Amino acid sequence: MTNPPSICKADILVVDDTPSNLRLLTTMLTQHDYSVRCVINGKMALEEVQVICPDLILLDIQMPEMSGYDVCLKLKEMKDIKDVPVIFLSALGEVSDKVKAFEVGGADYISKPFEGQEVLARLENQLAIRKLQRQLTQQNAILEQEIRDRQQAERKLANSLALLQSTFDSMGDGIIAVSGNRQFVTYNQKFLDMWGIDDPDIILPNRESRVQFLAKQLQAPEVFSRRLQELYLQPEVNAYDVLELKDGRVFECHSCPQRLGDGISGRVWVYRDITERRRAETELQLEREKTEQLLLNILPEAIAEQLKQNHQAIAEQFNDVTVLFADIVGFTELSSYISAKDLVGLLNRIFSLFDRLSEQYGLEKIKTIGDAYMVVGGLPNPRPDHAEAIAEMALSMQQEIAYFRTFEGRRLAIRIGINTGAVVAGVIGTRKFSYDLWGDTVNIASRMESQGEPNLIQVAEATYQRLQSKYCLVLRGMVNIKGKGEMPTYWLTSRKQE
Repeated sequence: MTNPPSICKADILVVDDTPSNLRLLTTMLTQHDYSVRCVINGKMALEEVQVICPDLILLDIQMPEMSGYDVCLKLKEMKDIKDVPVIFLSALGEVSDKVKAFEVGGADYISKPFEGQEVLARLENQLAIRKLQRQLTQQNAILEQEIRDRQQAERKLANSLALLQSTFDSMGDGIIAVSGNRQFVTYNQKFLDMWGIDDPDIILPNRESRVQFLAKQLQAPEVFSRRLQELYLQPEVNAYDVLELKDGRVFECHSCPQRLGDGISGRVWVYRDITERRRAETELQLEREKTEQLLLNILPEAIAEQLKQNHQAIAEQFNDVTVLFADIVGFTELSSYISAKDLVGLLNRIFSLFDRLSEQYGLEKIKTIGDAYMVVGGLPNPRPDHAEAIAEMALSMQQEIAYFRTFEGRRLAIRIGINTGAVVAGVIGTRKFSYDLWGDTVNIASRMESQGEPNLIQVAEATYQRLQSKYCLVLRGMVNIKGKGEMPTYWLTSRKQE
């Protein structure tokens, strides 16, 4: 029995002048149900995208004749291609190379030699973002059309009010017209239905009974009565009011003089039930506030404001920050013998505590990855004491984690690594709900944690230089740091007694 054919997840265009890379990427992606097209230079890539628009482009930087940067710039000039995410593949490892990739419109950057899982993860992430972008574009188009429709309806209403000569120009609104002597009254059926008038011949002809009947249904009857008196004293005035009824409905009321030749023969009131519109506007406002809060929960406030004002990719160089990584020791073993619900609950309690500490010390949480926690000091708003603030948080994290126990009563332990230096920070893509950091400073901070010891805080030389006057640090010695060679590292133990 044969397996049913796989459904293609997405169409990927791979641009690379190295055949081995093309074979490797093609094999890996097709095994994961992606459709793959390959070209060996920039010119072929520009021709290929015009034949069939891909869902994502994997683009090498160093190619003959036309570099990946130039190809990306030309892609972003194409109306139908400019929104296709481009992930750069390159052996260039300098921060400036990565910054340039983002400046020309790249959505992400993968360093060669690449790992298959990383390529798949970053590719799937960009495809998910692309899908959300399309959904948001569609929703925006629908909302804009609804706004245009509502604005057009309101303009029609305004024109109708200006031309209204009788109660029968109602167009579905409740209308009542009263003559200048307040005795002659005309109305339509919609007005009767809106106000629940079963016997108009008794209620409407007499002004006192008419006003009393309407006012008693309102939450503010005295205001309504005063408003009527004002309009009778100023017959030439146009008016607009919103009436809130005791039963929860909301009416919009337009009132204008009814003209006959050069004179005023009476007044017309047009009532519209806007209860559903008001409810929808309230719900829309609540959702907007939730969205704003969610954005602030995910991104730093300064970055969120930039993103709302400018939907381009945000990337910024910070030359002096301190990065901290923390990891729960033995988490993999712990996850093997407690339930998923209990595991997530424990992580939530720990990370919520870390969140409060980061807020207490004025630091910026970047993300959590599994049982790892990443926080930075000195961005997006620079501060001179970022290293000290990170040190205080690290010491507090050590103290607080000691109060946590596993369900078997064992104490939890964490490893902490810290480094100070320059980073690139930003939000990748046009609508990416994630703020991240890149650079050697980040990589070394991560190595400080992964090559550290349980319940100890390992710091790099740059951080040691910033902390040595105020904190107690013990030389660990020369440590072979993966990817960097041997480096001196230190254990941060406490603040010095003043």
